[in-house]
Amino acid sequence: MSGATGRVLLVEDTPTQAEVAKAHLRDLGHEIRAVETATEALEVARSWDPDAILLDLELPDFSGLEVLKTLRAEGSETAVIVITANASMNTAVEVMRAGATDFLPKPYPKAKLVFTLQNAMEKRALVIEKRALESELQAARALTSRQGFMGFIGASPAMQAVYRTIENVAASRANIFITGESGTGKELAAEAVHKASPRAGKPFVALNCGAIPRDLLESEIFGHVKGAFTGATETRLGAAKQADGGTLFLDEIGEMPLEMQVKLLRFVQTGSFQPVGGSRPEKVDVRFVCATNRDPLAEVEAGRFREDLYYRLYVVPIELPPLRARGQDVLLIARAFLTQFSREERKRFRSFTPEAEGAILAYPWPGNVRQLQNVVRNVVVLHEGERVEAAMLPATLLRAGPRAAPAPAAIPTAIPTALAEPAMPAAEPAPAAWQPPPEPAPAPSAEPAGIEIMPLAEMERRLILAALDQTGQDVPRAASLLEINPSTIYRKLQSWRGAKQRVTA
Repeated sequence: MSGATGRVLLVEDTPTQAEVAKAHLRDLGHEIRAVETATEALEVARSWDPDAILLDLELPDFSGLEVLKTLRAEGSETAVIVITANASMNTAVEVMRAGATDFLPKPYPKAKLVFTLQNAMEKRALVIEKRALESELQAARALTSRQGFMGFIGASPAMQAVYRTIENVAASRANIFITGESGTGKELAAEAVHKASPRAGKPFVALNCGAIPRDLLESEIFGHVKGAFTGATETRLGAAKQADGGTLFLDEIGEMPLEMQVKLLRFVQTGSFQPVGGSRPEKVDVRFVCATNRDPLAEVEAGRFREDLYYRLYVVPIELPPLRARGQDVLLIARAFLTQFSREERKRFRSFTPEAEGAILAYPWPGNVRQLQNVVRNVVVLHEGERVEAAMLPATLLRAGPRAAPAPAAIPTAIPTALAEPAMPAAEPAPAAWQPPPEPAPAPSAEPAGIEIMPLAEMERRLILAALDQTGQDVPRAASLLEINPSTIYRKLQSWRGAKQRVTA
């Protein structure tokens, strides 16, 4: 904190001494307040929260030592420098034991006062910074060691990244766009965003756009008045009105017809809508969370999804990884399902045999968690015992071989001129088994004639940049391709960026 300014409270009942201290500190740029009594000192310290207090021991109402003890008992961490003309060793020991940061006898030269004050303020700043770092480290450790979150089960680095994103964006008003294969838990992620947000006490309304007939979708979202169309025998509130104050989850939004997308866009932009057959618009406060198992940008390019609506909704993306990319999570989920279904079906199953777990790990699970759920329930319903044997599993699982690792990413011939900024910093992931992503990277079409020999650091740099290029600058996916932790890539990017700035400076 050297050279930094702060707030300093001067507690001195002798006017000449107070003026001397102010004169000594005037050039430092600190904001200084001065009081003459212990009572005033406590009032200002509590309301103003100074960075440092210059505290005289001899005050007219009660002693500065009592002020110090009171502040420390209340939990104040302000740096307190005790100033007194009674500079005995016993006094110094007593005030230091009471929690003083330093001790300064009168009279004091300007240099001594300035040095003591700045040193005390720097110590306080370091203590605060250390505590903040420890808190962040504890939070990171707790995060990376979690076996589940808001209904999710899983401790893999891929899921830890999902948990962090949900926690980081839940409190905001930003719209969320969830992508992922069918069965990966998109509605569960939407519910987690809602439960972790300030809207948790308000409604969460889910609507599957792909399961509603096209001619009824507008009524389902916006509602209708009585007589609006044949069969509308009474006024009905739509999902938009029901979700007022809460979250509206539009699942499979890629199935929404283009003519309905136009009306949804206006609703997203203005927060108002008009029920089918209604004559007046209604305004609501909802947070939009959308989901699709398609590539939304590809849908835009194909003309099946409006670009303006895409940019309105695709504010914070959350990509749920497929089960085959989550490593040991598949066993955690299978065990949880086994416990749940055994209890529901009143069966005795408690665990899987090693052979059964090996088959579960080897299978690619194209239907993701939903398929795993069905398989475990099927086993529990059709069989008896305390352990699930491999023979009890469906034949398709037993025929599956081990999952293939992705082909290595091609090394670029030229290094990109700029490094992409990561979308969000990631905490250090836990040392869990890192599994390859579902789609293997395309292998080079032909074997190179030879290998270019270069420093190992340069080879590492090119590989990381190539992985980022191939994944569209998606750090977690690039880390998965390289079988390293995402935090390694973030550190490398930061170090390269710093080196580039030093060169150009």
